[in-house]
Amino acid sequence: MARDSRVTIESRIVAPSARPGSGLVLLVHDGPEFERVAGVVARFPHEHVVLLSPGSRNEWYSANPAYAAALVREVLPSLPPGPVVGLGASLGALALLHAESRHPGSFAGLFLQSGSYFTAELDPQESGFPRYRRILAFVRRARPVASRVVLTCGRDEENLLNNRAMATRLGVPLLEVPGGHSMTTWRDALDPHLHRLLQEVTDDHAGTQRDDPAAGKPVPGSTTAG
Repeated sequence: MARDSRVTIESRIVAPSARPGSGLVLLVHDGPEFERVAGVVARFPHEHVVLLSPGSRNEWYSANPAYAAALVREVLPSLPPGPVVGLGASLGALALLHAESRHPGSFAGLFLQSGSYFTAELDPQESGFPRYRRILAFVRRARPVASRVVLTCGRDEENLLNNRAMATRLGVPLLEVPGGHSMTTWRDALDPHLHRLLQEVTDDHAGTQRDDPAAGKPVPGSTTAG
């Protein structure tokens, strides 16, 4: 559990049930709901799975600097060692991208589903949301980040256009999948797309470990994933 004066983040960490483990940590926003509907612990048996409770979700996940700081400075250092891949949907996706943007290099990968990347042009219907302007300000200044990023979005949902715009802004793929803005859509997109991202991060990490730290160059005969 991480605490500061404004944010308390409750987490449940589940160790890998399969051996060998991947050495990765899968951190899940809205963790209890993802576990209830998608069974992420059983679905990803080779990873440490961290289920974060949403708390004051609309406040914390809406591009909140205090939440991003608590996540990166308190939660991440308390996790098992290894590259961290974040999974989030809707506001949970926005919050992960915001945290990585404010604290570059905190995540090795981000799997962002149906992110709430509101813009004034595309999402005027969301203007009644209390943190609408804060989200607009973050989305306007969003730029490519250091981590690997994959976006997914249902073809039948309002967020599709703003997800297309964000994918272009970040220079990353958007996977348009069947369905709407729902947990079942997000569950169904995990396989194979999140599994593929985890493998790419594993390959990146293996390439880094093969580097010769003294020379700053790859060890002869090794390859470094890009």
